Amino acid sequence: MVASVRFFPVGNGDMTLIVLESGRKILIDVNIRVAADDPDDDTPDVATELRNLLSRDSEGRLFVDTLLVSHPDQDHCRGLVEHFHLGPPAGWSKNTDRIFIRELWSSPMVFRRASTRHTLCKDAKAFNAEARRRVALFRETSWLVSDGDRILILGEDQDGKTDDLQAILVKAGASFSRVNGQYDTTMTARLLAPHVPSDDQDEEELRSKNHSSTILNFSLTGDGIANAGRFLTGGDAEVAIWERLWQRYSDYPDWFLYDLLQAPHHCSWHSLSYDSWSEAGEDAEVSEVARAALSQTRRGARIIASCNPIKDDDKDPPCIRAKREYEEIAEVAGGSFLCIGERPNEKSPETTEFEIGQHGPRLKSKAMKAAAIVGAGSVGSQPLAHGS
Repeated sequence: MVASVRFFPVGNGDMTLIVLESGRKILIDVNIRVAADDPDDDTPDVATELRNLLSRDSEGRLFVDTLLVSHPDQDHCRGLVEHFHLGPPAGWSKNTDRIFIRELWSSPMVFRRASTRHTLCKDAKAFNAEARRRVALFRETSWLVSDGDRILILGEDQDGKTDDLQAILVKAGASFSRVNGQYDTTMTARLLAPHVPSDDQDEEELRSKNHSSTILNFSLTGDGIANAGRFLTGGDAEVAIWERLWQRYSDYPDWFLYDLLQAPHHCSWHSLSYDSWSEAGEDAEVSEVARAALSQTRRGARIIASCNPIKDDDKDPPCIRAKREYEEIAEVAGGSFLCIGERPNEKSPETTEFEIGQHGPRLKSKAMKAAAIVGAGSVGSQPLAHGS
């Protein structure tokens, strides 16, 4: 099994599938738009594409080993109720054939902060209810849970609400190698955020305004080589979050190192600046602290923007000025910047896939895919160390 990271073309939204060398599959966020389910619409049918990448278990259920919703905005969980099974495993139906979720990764603090800012959408509420169901079952059975009931809590909740969940809790700053309740030698993930709630109300307000999200840095094995690829993903986290992370972990810059970075908030300017792009334009100032956090590249690093095509206008996200900043960061590393909504062109965006080999991630081309189908040798450019 070859490790890979796939970015689905879902407009201004996120939907990313990590396939570990062990074969386990981790899905980060869901954005399956109604148009994507319409065969008469040219919106990419990412639901069918995802299903074709998954396997069935002994019960005949298509499954992902893990699903993480980085935060509860609609463009990160849209289509969850329609396409995924929620509720007790026994309720899964062959007739509806929804995707079975073996384990949830959930951050109660992220959901709590989001709910103070806006009303959660139907899919976000359903995810939160499913997380609560699984936590309640864990409390009742003390570890005696199986596929479809497992949950891993990413980050502590307020008022000690997660103090009795230490066995399934990952604290900010910690690393873990568990997938679906089992140790997996082909992955280590570092949880950078969210952090425990602050007693300072102004600080908590700032975190909420800046789209508190689950931020993880994955270290992936490729061709049997540990840490062959690093993937940093942070949902919609904005400038204040990245500033505080860099200040908090200034002694551990390695925690931010990446070969692949998913540009936060769909290439939004607000992940790099407090200023409004539409109001200040070129006078908008970059936060050097936030930029430093997002500039910890390995050689050949790629920065991936999961967003609509980026235009030279005042829209945000995506933002042309943010694109230029990321292009500069990538150029220094000898890498590149890619916009999913523009590949291979704006009219027909396709999933962008990176394979993780011993020299790091390599962009998989159509020619390589065709060669793999017919059993030919690999096709494509010679990979660079930690990038191509």
